[in-house]
Amino acid sequence: MQTSDAAVAVGFEGVTPILRVGSVTASIDYYVAKLGFKVDWQTPIFASVSRGKCCIFLSEGDQGHPGAWVWIGVEDAEALHKEYQAKGARIRHPPTNYDWAYEMQVEDLDGNILRLGSDQKRDQPVGEWLDMDGARWASSADGRWTKVG
Repeated sequence: MQTSDAAVAVGFEGVTPILRVGSVTASIDYYVAKLGFKVDWQTPIFASVSRGKCCIFLSEGDQGHPGAWVWIGVEDAEALHKEYQAKGARIRHPPTNYDWAYEMQVEDLDGNILRLGSDQKRDQPVGEWLDMDGARWASSADGRWTKVG
């Protein structure tokens, strides 16, 4: 497959997911108080929140469907887990070691899932995965995933 010169010349910036929420006000409260984000700007039905280099748009009743998943790289998932436990965040799945990262799942008020991961822990085995339906999956020796519950 060939690329055009124009496609090569145009640089991409970061990506900002847009999460559909039931209430921008309630979501801002949760993202700030429980997840440590700050408000960049807001309108009555749309807002931008950020933490470090991570930015998320919150859209009240529009642009997408509740239950979206977003992967966010973090410096230390274990320390973030402790912070979120202390603040009462909705931890869907605690930090778990995988081939790609040491990752946890946090749920917002509308069922959107933030997958927050740091470097894989090479001295720990791969743990169970929790899918969107709440089913658990385990990795076998050959690298295949099998539903276990």
